[in-house]
Amino acid sequence: MTDSPTQRCGVIAVVGAPNAGKSTLVNALVGQKVAIVSPKAQTTRARLMGIAIEGDAQLILVDTPGIFTPERRLDRAMVAAAWEGTDGADLIALVVDGKGGTGPKVQQVIESLAGRSERKILILNKVDVADKPRLLGHAAKLNEMLPFDETYLLNEMLPFDETYFVSAQTGDGVPELKAALAAAMPESAWHFPEDQVSDATERMIAAEVTREQLYLQLHAELPYASAVETEKYSERPDGSVEIHQQILVARETQRAIVLGKGGTRIKEIGARARAELSRIMGVPVHLYLHVKVNPKWEEDRSLYREIGLDWVE
Repeated sequence: MTDSPTQRCGVIAVVGAPNAGKSTLVNALVGQKVAIVSPKAQTTRARLMGIAIEGDAQLILVDTPGIFTPERRLDRAMVAAAWEGTDGADLIALVVDGKGGTGPKVQQVIESLAGRSERKILILNKVDVADKPRLLGHAAKLNEMLPFDETYLLNEMLPFDETYFVSAQTGDGVPELKAALAAAMPESAWHFPEDQVSDATERMIAAEVTREQLYLQLHAELPYASAVETEKYSERPDGSVEIHQQILVARETQRAIVLGKGGTRIKEIGARARAELSRIMGVPVHLYLHVKVNPKWEEDRSLYREIGLDWVE
């Protein structure tokens, strides 16, 4: 890591409503997978930093959970993590689903950003599947005509410094966005080694990869009442990694869904998670999964620490 007066480094808080494509965008900017993604909303639960390099700039990208109206304790912890992720940011990047548009969930985030002093940019994502004329309409609305609460005039504006149109999935517009983010960073020595791409521990990465497979393979069959806890993570003498995890669900019927007929589903989940972890870590991985029913797992303080969330009342 070279300390040079020409270096730039800053924190970018990536915020937005659930399923806007924040994690996919962070992965695209970093250039490799650091956050799990799935078609389901609210996939990201805790703050995660992705670290990208662009020229002389190091971009610290805080991938935050989607911001929504919380109902459960887990929901409240996720939303709290999202807003805490913006603390101390040099720039806030609001990611909006260009296809989904400017609904109440986006309005909620906009209202929460009003009055904040940080520089803000708007990123309209999923341009590869969005209607182009509607995209321009969304950009204009988000920049110019957003009503807030009663303390604001109805025509009060929240202008963004810049607006970008990207597809995190295909990479369209991402290089231009990355260059602009780098140029916006303050002069500073880099905070992380050049080869580090995330602040996540290997235990956290292992749990997240398995949770991603739960979402991808079970789709609508399993609700959000599930979690993955890494119970043991160790290296074997031959350099391979041994990981033991428990999948927590709230009901016995959910356990049956995860196991599948004759255990076929959990075997497939384990096989795909094992392959992904081996690819990420560059060594063979021995992954052992079991499913535990705990109706009160969301009230377990130690689990919140394990998945990177603060306990909230």
